[in-house]
Amino acid sequence: MSHADVFRALHHGRAPDDPLVLPGPWDAASARVFAEAGFPALATPSAGVAASLGYEDGQTPAEEMFAAVARITRSVDVPVSADVEDGYGLAPKELVERLLEAGAVGCNLEDSVRGELKDPQEHAEWLAEVRSAAADRLFVNARVDTFVRGIGDPDRAIERAALYVAAGADCVYPIAAPHSVLPLLRAGIQGPVNVVTTPGIGPSPAELGELGATRITFGPGLQRRAAGALREIAAQLVK
Repeated sequence: MSHADVFRALHHGRAPDDPLVLPGPWDAASARVFAEAGFPALATPSAGVAASLGYEDGQTPAEEMFAAVARITRSVDVPVSADVEDGYGLAPKELVERLLEAGAVGCNLEDSVRGELKDPQEHAEWLAEVRSAAADRLFVNARVDTFVRGIGDPDRAIERAALYVAAGADCVYPIAAPHSVLPLLRAGIQGPVNVVTTPGIGPSPAELGELGATRITFGPGLQRRAAGALREIAAQLVK
């Protein structure tokens, strides 16, 4: 069984209180820490990787992002999914080739660009091309940006999710969805649902699973927490 097959299987047949928890490594060293802790797979956060490379979120050149993902995948034996933002303007076939060359088994793909939501039908058609180019070699996590763009109506997220699932997305990621609407999203979305949370704040992964999450990710939260710990150490060193 390939790493992609293993990764896909991890999303199915889970109990409600046992969602898949995917830490977000930002470099090879952090990836090794998470793999050694026993996590069965990892999912890179674009903002965390950007910070490790000295960029603001959304400003990482494609070449550097794919190179960073490749360093992470080479450092561990578990499957790694990569957040590649809106695909960097690459054609679907090239995007898939770059992800596979970097060793990724999956990808996050956003449905907004430069702060604006894409046309959902056009984005679904693009996702279908990505799925066709990837076949079963990549697990496609389709991010739905309605909540993060200020649209609080869960029906709008569900409408987009339906288009993306029909286009071949393996999972839907309604980023920044309030916890109170997770049961509605779970009822309205076919297939796995990704929920982002902040480590140590809010419901536990098991509680989020009960609310409807199939898998849990942390965005750049783990990288920022590690940076905070390093700042505390640095402050002590200069006293």
